[in-house]
Amino acid sequence: MRKLLLIVAGLAIISCANEPKIDYAIVSGKIENPAGKKIMIFNDNFKKEISLQDDGTFLDTLKLDSGYFTFDHGRENTKMYIQPGNDVKITLDTKQFDETLKYEGAGAGNNNYLAAKFLESEKNNFQKMYVDEEDAFLKNIGDIKNKALEALNNAKEVSAEFAALEKEGIEFEYLANLARYPSYHPYFAKKPDYKASKDLLKPLESVDFDNEEDFKNFDAYQQITSQHYLGKFYVDSTKADAIQMIKGLKSQNIKNSLSEELAYAISPSGKDSEMIFNTIKEISDDEKFIEEVSKKYKKLQNLVAGKESPRFDYENYAGGNTTLADLKGKYVYIDVWATWCGPCLGEIPSLKKVEKEYHDKNIHFVSISIDTKPAYDKWRDMIKNKELGGIQLMADNAWQSKFVTDYAIEGIPRFILIGPDGKIVNADAPRPSNPKLIELFNELNI
Repeated sequence: MRKLLLIVAGLAIISCANEPKIDYAIVSGKIENPAGKKIMIFNDNFKKEISLQDDGTFLDTLKLDSGYFTFDHGRENTKMYIQPGNDVKITLDTKQFDETLKYEGAGAGNNNYLAAKFLESEKNNFQKMYVDEEDAFLKNIGDIKNKALEALNNAKEVSAEFAALEKEGIEFEYLANLARYPSYHPYFAKKPDYKASKDLLKPLESVDFDNEEDFKNFDAYQQITSQHYLGKFYVDSTKADAIQMIKGLKSQNIKNSLSEELAYAISPSGKDSEMIFNTIKEISDDEKFIEEVSKKYKKLQNLVAGKESPRFDYENYAGGNTTLADLKGKYVYIDVWATWCGPCLGEIPSLKKVEKEYHDKNIHFVSISIDTKPAYDKWRDMIKNKELGGIQLMADNAWQSKFVTDYAIEGIPRFILIGPDGKIVNADAPRPSNPKLIELFNELNI
């Protein structure tokens, strides 16, 4: 009998050992007033598009590892935590996306906590927080942190694995708020001479800025890591040290992310563009990205001072079309902008002031909108209502307009200065609000 029991026990052990490991989660739900015909669930290592049925329902089985994911629909998104074995049902109404978001089923506890955490975070007045003086600021972010920890401790049906991650994430959110203060406070409090106290950022000294898992899991960790390395990179005296630190990182996902940010520093007027390009090729293992940066770098070789400028032929608000050739004989200062671009609109008062000062001098002021065709009337109305001066043009294909792509424009506003001979003076000219623009004009005797 004893032998029989041992045999049965042995078979049970073998049976358990052979039971397949669950490596998938089931995600289903219903969206009221859908803003499209699909949803997207993704993170850095996973991406799945799921179609909605006519009644807004969806269902899919996802083979994935535990982690944070973005649930995206229309122009809205939310953060989820999904583990293998979850069977979570999502319901929401796009008219009040965050307020109606609910989860049911296995894994619902983790995600209902995240939904509530986001709604609570919207109550924080972050702009006012950075206006506060240091003591009040530190108390405020400390209270936010403690309140978040209390909410986590009181949350129902959260997994131990998720709770441990969230606790770590709350600490990184506190540190990210802290790290932003030295640059945000002078701006929001309008105190340009402010200097942080000696020990304000001391808590950041204990952070490991080379942690692949933390970088994968936490947006706040990504922010402080980027600031840690790139903050040093954009200071001339520490630029070389920053590059060496980045090259020495063990975490490939951090190196890839920093590569993408460094690519924005490759510009026609950037004295470090070659060094940045070579660094990206050395540290990134994303072949597709390296190929894109290589194309950009090659294109920029044709945008240095003295090269013939790319041309345009665009509709003029005043009527007809205007080409670059039409403006030959004078300098041409070009503002590439759009009606939806806040920083672009912020430059308008300064641009008007410069235009007025240089009226009737040897220079044309040209504004090229890259608004899409549906915004055509908005473009015309804004020119009229804001009484915009200069030569107002509309590009023919928004971001994909040839002049825009020829100048490798990836962000706006972008300012370009072209000489009377049609050759590039500066493909990345100072903004109107920058005193260096007038210095440049004076150097050229405009």
